[in-house]
Amino acid sequence: MKSILAALALSTALTGVAFAQDAARIALLHGLSGSPLEAYSKQTHTGFELGLEYATGGTMMVKGKPIELIIKDTQFKPDIARALLAEAYGDDDALIAVGDTSSGVALSMLPVAEEYERILLVEPAVADGLTGPDSNRYVFKTSRNSSMDMQAQALALAPDENLYVATLAQDYAFGRDGVAAFKSALEGTGANLVAEEYVPQQTTDFTATIERLFNALKDQPGRKVIMIYVAGIDAMTPLASADPSRFDIELSTGGNILPALAAYKQVPGMEGAIYYYYEAPDNEVNDWLVEEHMARFGTPPDFFTAGGMASAMAVVKALETAPDWETETLIETMEGMTFDTPKGEMTFRPEDHQALQDMYHFKIKVEDGVDWAIPELVRVIKADEMDIPVGRNNQE
Repeated sequence: MKSILAALALSTALTGVAFAQDAARIALLHGLSGSPLEAYSKQTHTGFELGLEYATGGTMMVKGKPIELIIKDTQFKPDIARALLAEAYGDDDALIAVGDTSSGVALSMLPVAEEYERILLVEPAVADGLTGPDSNRYVFKTSRNSSMDMQAQALALAPDENLYVATLAQDYAFGRDGVAAFKSALEGTGANLVAEEYVPQQTTDFTATIERLFNALKDQPGRKVIMIYVAGIDAMTPLASADPSRFDIELSTGGNILPALAAYKQVPGMEGAIYYYYEAPDNEVNDWLVEEHMARFGTPPDFFTAGGMASAMAVVKALETAPDWETETLIETMEGMTFDTPKGEMTFRPEDHQALQDMYHFKIKVEDGVDWAIPELVRVIKADEMDIPVGRNNQE
């Protein structure tokens, strides 16, 4: 990491007003304070720096020009995020901005990219709406979306007419879009969705919610599952502690960061789908990431570290490939562009600029000496197995 920071410091020191047009200025806008989700932002930041190092062979240069990172804290507030993005495009003259962590905050930033006619690369926010009808042609997205989460989750559950599901999600864009995508994924399978519960974004008391979920499922005749879709809070512990097994109710959820996976030790054998776990992908980029992260930080790379690296590699690929760095040229270059990531290749779909990517079906394994539950790989769910709805036609 010292080599990265030294290169960044050097590029910043050399970059004055006269030299500004000779630098590739990239703005990172994430909530770094004010929310439990700040851990996600910090992982994304680390991954982005590692991605720049890997993609540039350690030079932190593209086409002979230094990369200059501009870091801004949105504080998880939409009004602050909009103002900072305008500042990044206007005062800082950033070619590309990357952010935000919160889907709700990221949604508020979309019109600013259109106003300034500059690219906004969304990472790690998830909601489908970020590339949906209210998005615009300046928005690209390396992070997975709700439909990928939920189609992979449905495949992991193997739904049929014998499956009865109740959902628990947070009451904001991430949770609402996720449940809507899950319902779409179940269509035509015969599975039965019997209840939807939404809780405040930072809720801590699940007592009444759990009672309603159990009541909705306990008398159903088939396989009964509560599907959890939350971020930044621990819903697994209160649900597992309430002993759903007494009603033959199973729990299922997607993956999470390593500290959150500690709570999954309560549900060995649980199956679901995950965006990234460091042991799941098999490719040279991920091998490098795991080795370097272990050497520098003493821990494996986490969920959002991989996403940050993917977004950096997309940025470098675009800047290297484009004949010039005008916005229209970059858009033309990035539409349909395939690029390497720790998860393998991703491709920006031309129609809505969502990066199509693989997911991973897992089964929870608990091992002595490992602080978290291990989402052991069952199989790779390939990108072409999922029918991800097109959110926006790029001609609109």
